[in-house]
Amino acid sequence: MSRQPIAHLSDIHVVLPIRSRDAAKTRLGLALDPEERDVLVLGMFDNTLRVLAGWPSCRLVHVVTSDASIAAVVARGAGSVVPVSDPGTGLNDALRAGRDAAVAAGATAVLMLPADLPLLASSSLDRMLDAADATLAAGNGRPVVVIAPADARTGTNALLLAPPRIIEPHFGPESFEAHLRAAAKADASVQVINDVLLGFDLDTPDDLERLDLARRLELEAIGDEIEDEIVFAAAP
Repeated sequence: MSRQPIAHLSDIHVVLPIRSRDAAKTRLGLALDPEERDVLVLGMFDNTLRVLAGWPSCRLVHVVTSDASIAAVVARGAGSVVPVSDPGTGLNDALRAGRDAAVAAGATAVLMLPADLPLLASSSLDRMLDAADATLAAGNGRPVVVIAPADARTGTNALLLAPPRIIEPHFGPESFEAHLRAAAKADASVQVINDVLLGFDLDTPDDLERLDLARRLELEAIGDEIEDEIVFAAAP
């Protein structure tokens, strides 16, 4: 029997997929026109980058995208945020590309995080890390999988893996159960974190109705600023 890899959390990298602004959050098209949706997507993305910039445990953010304007936003993050080319074959392949880039850059653990979490805060990320730390200590280096499910408990809104390749990403419908099964098959220690801020993702018109109006306006204002910067940077 092959020996399990030893897990540790000394070098945590984040994989953040936002593959295309045109394709992002298409289901919100029932509630928002394309320009409104685009601004909101940019606002959530930039907010996520700001949260990660203020999270001391994050060594590097790998943004997987095929969108030149998103890459321009990434460039604002200096050395702490780097773009990764989207292979164009679906979300999980994009996450694998980001993970592989993280491993090549020295990551010992990877946090896979979507860019559509309007309430994301560093305190939620600290909860995931605390759970990983406790599980790692109890398991004497056994591989760790920490899952933050969507509030409906069918999807996955954050996935922390140590080592980074202990399981493959299975984001999409019923991904919560798929990640649990994969972790069990890999004989990894599992922690499930139920966090209100991580559990809420902005995916449908119903989600938009649930989002506090003040928070939505704040995100849209951020998105407007980023859109202005992109237009200015692209000007001849």
